[in-house]
Amino acid sequence: MLHKSWRELYDNSKSSLRNLPGDSPELIYEIIKYFQTDFSTLYSCILVNRLWCRLATPILWENPFSIPTRNYNFIEIYLHNSNDDLKTKLNEYKFINNSNTLFNYSKFLKHLNIYKFIFSVERWFGTAIRNLKPENRLSLLQDSDFKRLVHVSLFKIFIENEVNLHTLEIEIFTFHNYKSYYDDIIELILQNPNFIHDAKNLNFYVGSSPGFSYRNDGIECTAIKNRILQIINSHQNLQRILFSYDYFPLYHQSLLSSKYYNCSNSLNTIIFYNVNFRDMINLDKAFEQLNVLESVHIIYCYLNNNFIQQIINLAKPFKLKSLFIESIPQIKLLELLLQNSGDYLENFVAFRINYDSSLEQQLLELIPKYCKNIKFLGLYGFKNQVTYLISNLIENIKQNLNYLSIDVWDEDYGSIILQNLGQDLPSKLEYLSLSLKIEENDFKIFLENSQNIFVNKFLIMQKGNDDILHHIKEFIMKKKRVKYLAFATNNRDLSNLKDEVNEFKLHNIEVRNFSDLYLAIKSYDFIKKIDCL
Repeated sequence: MLHKSWRELYDNSKSSLRNLPGDSPELIYEIIKYFQTDFSTLYSCILVNRLWCRLATPILWENPFSIPTRNYNFIEIYLHNSNDDLKTKLNEYKFINNSNTLFNYSKFLKHLNIYKFIFSVERWFGTAIRNLKPENRLSLLQDSDFKRLVHVSLFKIFIENEVNLHTLEIEIFTFHNYKSYYDDIIELILQNPNFIHDAKNLNFYVGSSPGFSYRNDGIECTAIKNRILQIINSHQNLQRILFSYDYFPLYHQSLLSSKYYNCSNSLNTIIFYNVNFRDMINLDKAFEQLNVLESVHIIYCYLNNNFIQQIINLAKPFKLKSLFIESIPQIKLLELLLQNSGDYLENFVAFRINYDSSLEQQLLELIPKYCKNIKFLGLYGFKNQVTYLISNLIENIKQNLNYLSIDVWDEDYGSIILQNLGQDLPSKLEYLSLSLKIEENDFKIFLENSQNIFVNKFLIMQKGNDDILHHIKEFIMKKKRVKYLAFATNNRDLSNLKDEVNEFKLHNIEVRNFSDLYLAIKSYDFIKKIDCL
């Protein structure tokens, strides 16, 4: 079903589009590009006419392995371009039909996640084999190399079609038995360096199953590290790289060593996610080699004193753009880090710090002192003793603040925040999420104090029992103060109430499910998009 916003956009522009030469493909493309991640609308665009189909199809096929669907039949379309050996086997087992395709879809690929690629092929294979005739199914199960051949051949299709890859994500999870597939694919990448020659973004993540650590498997650990190092070493135009790994601290040090670097004049963004800096040495020398580095993101990493001291020793500015923390080292050293890099900090998220109120208080005092350019602020689980500092923090950074998320776990402390928050907010926010116990009178005070503020996406999680929906209608709906609204309690979500949703729609407010609109800042998918906020 077409989204209402798309219908309005298309209907309003339809008459003018007819008067433009050639239906103005450039203008239509910009309209379609707006729905890049809205896959249902992209499917609808394909059905409008031949021009729209030609413009929408490449966008839809840029990152097909990440589309959230259980339908993996698109893999069969890729396989129409497979080599003769595989085609012979596919026809023998009657896996695919021989119908023609409208486009060479593999050439549209721009984003490739290795794990999702393997996972999608596995799911497609499992479904396809169940649909075979019993005799074909039995023959196939006895052919142990066939499935591996499918993975390799499909990846070769992308290489042979010289796709213009923009992002490559090498995610390796030990809890899946995919080792042979990982080995094959990484080897293919190494044998065909032009495949990632134009890729600007590389993400590396190696995760393991509970009870298993790559640190205890030196051979496997070294093999993976060396292969990934070879991939980086062969890359000349890398602009963005993400390192993430729970159990392998030396892995990142090796990757940042100048011995391996070929992209000192191209790399502008580094993201560290869930990295233990405990054994890191010579990081200051590594960062000195990077001539165009514009942003560093440190997300849920273990910040020890040695790491901070190395950063402080840098001769050039350390442009720390994001800092997400759950624990902190000595507060004095953290202060030195913020003093050194606070002017660059744009995204700051803090969870309850070591369950220590004095540390929380010092932290909330340091942020407004040194960090005036915060755009994204997330505060989770702080205690009553420091909630008054939240208001002061927001007041001091609101000139740039665009995303704000507050989640109070101790339910009795929501009142203090609400009574002060309304007058502290900037006049416009892209995103505001409040998860706390909300008392009706406090909520009314908040809404009255913030009545001149517009929020594009406003999320409310009511952890208490007071009915506040009528206040939302009076102060938010009728005054059209938001574009997207999500409201949930412990036992219901507003998006499931059809009559209420329609009522908000009459005021041009789209009600969304809370979990769909919520920025899950602890998720790996969110971290990969952190630079886009």
